[in-house]
Amino acid sequence: MRERLVPHGVAAAVTAVVLAPLVLPGYVLRYDMVFVPRQALSWDVIAPASALPRAVPQDAVVALLTQLVPGWLLQRLVLVAILWLAALGAARLVPTDRTAVRVVAALGYAWAPYLAERLLIGQWGLLLAYAMLPWLVAAALDVRAGRPGALPRLLLPAAVAAITPTGGVLALATVAVLLPGRYPGAGRRAGTALAATVLLNAPWLVAGVGSATGGRSDPAGVAAFAARAENWAGPLVALAGTGGIWNGLTVPVSRQSGVVPLATALLLLLAGYGVPLLRRRWPAGAAGRLGLLAVGSWLVAALGVLPGGPALLGRLVDTVPGAGLIRDGQKLLVPYALALAVAVALGAERLAERLANRFDATVGRVLLVGAALLPVAVLPDLAFGAVGRLRPVDYPADWAAVARQVADRPGEVLSLPFQEYQRYAWNRGQVVIDPAPRYLSTPVLIDDTLRVGDLAVGGEDPRAARVRALLAAGRPLAGTGVRWVLVQRASGPPVPASSLVGLRLAHAGPELTLYENADWTAPATTNGPGPVGLAHLLAGTVVLTIGFSGAARGLRRVVASRDASPAEGEGG
Repeated sequence: MRERLVPHGVAAAVTAVVLAPLVLPGYVLRYDMVFVPRQALSWDVIAPASALPRAVPQDAVVALLTQLVPGWLLQRLVLVAILWLAALGAARLVPTDRTAVRVVAALGYAWAPYLAERLLIGQWGLLLAYAMLPWLVAAALDVRAGRPGALPRLLLPAAVAAITPTGGVLALATVAVLLPGRYPGAGRRAGTALAATVLLNAPWLVAGVGSATGGRSDPAGVAAFAARAENWAGPLVALAGTGGIWNGLTVPVSRQSGVVPLATALLLLLAGYGVPLLRRRWPAGAAGRLGLLAVGSWLVAALGVLPGGPALLGRLVDTVPGAGLIRDGQKLLVPYALALAVAVALGAERLAERLANRFDATVGRVLLVGAALLPVAVLPDLAFGAVGRLRPVDYPADWAAVARQVADRPGEVLSLPFQEYQRYAWNRGQVVIDPAPRYLSTPVLIDDTLRVGDLAVGGEDPRAARVRALLAAGRPLAGTGVRWVLVQRASGPPVPASSLVGLRLAHAGPELTLYENADWTAPATTNGPGPVGLAHLLAGTVVLTIGFSGAARGLRRVVASRDASPAEGEGG
């Protein structure tokens, strides 16, 4: 019982400490993390026509779920699930019978620089994939061992991971590397798992093929998104410690400490010491396959700073559709982070046993406690919402008023300042992606140019490029074909008065001003994205099949247990 409860207790403690500020009401709005009271479910959410499907099917899933629960609650459930399942999954994956070793793995994976940096940049969908990977690997080992129900247990975390394209690619790569091999039914099991995982990725794959962007990205993004140094040791060492995100504003201050590279070196030594133990305890070849996946993910993450890597990446993203996924290579570091946490835990166990045999059992226990607390000691500012950086706020009343007005007379909205990320005083000046596309129930046109310091990484939306040209020339926006122009009180370039010529004031509030285009005419109706809708249907069918399969197994176990129990009046 203790072995089962302690990992849950550690997961609960990590979750409570990291997410403590979320006991306050409101929404955490930071970079890519935007939740709204109720996100509308529309064809534009399911399949964006003029932008790459970076949030497919994530936005559709959120829109569906917020029909059932309010956005503030959904955000908390998602963040709790990330931390809890990451810690618990790592604890269960490590092959040991010692509870303390499981705690080392749990803290090593759930209190990692990767998780901290991606949380601060708001990429919660990617972090769901991070939390699912230990469960996916464990299920893959069960599939290889022929355990009953292993395939549905594998596809469930794969389905959750595929909520974003990057997570889907990670799940597909994990299945492709871990499942093939020589074991009974290998071809059938691996083939079924691969086919089902591809179907789970179908929504964003089909949406990307049908996008008007062509799927190619600006090569300038290679330099902008390359891994960066966080202290004196350089970007490669930062990656070795699972850090190195491109955005310095999302890096915890503690990562700049000069002792961090020394802690990273210690973790690498422990991991190397634990690898032989992992190879002995896992099925033949499984540890090597996970190691191959880990090394591959690290090399992709480091490609932007390795000799010749930037030029290669630049050619790929400029010519190969979808190659922009690896432009920010550090986000693919998930398999390496998991392998590191598991190997470090086993290395600590092996070293603790040697110290206990040579000195005293107490020495071994102290070493395990130190190994468990080391991630917290070198990254203390992940606690309490990254020291207050993840603090909820409330949307101003203006947002609800504008949303009602737009919903009453639907039509496309152009959001200004024309930039993808905004800073609001009511959000304590924190950077956040424009909430308008999610808050409003009609399509919203925003700029998809990403600015990293002085560097502008070009977007893919041709309509956004036209709006930029009109704003630069000071020409009226009435000719863009949108029905509404929303001007937000946010930091950014002022809107030229000449750009608003021909627009009628519809709402004037302290935070938002809404104009209606008098020349607007309703566009021709479309039948919706047929192939993309079919892709979502196929992925949903796989998810439902997993659910029904699990329910059927549970029902069979209940019936079997009843049949096996003594009849009433028998026994004694």
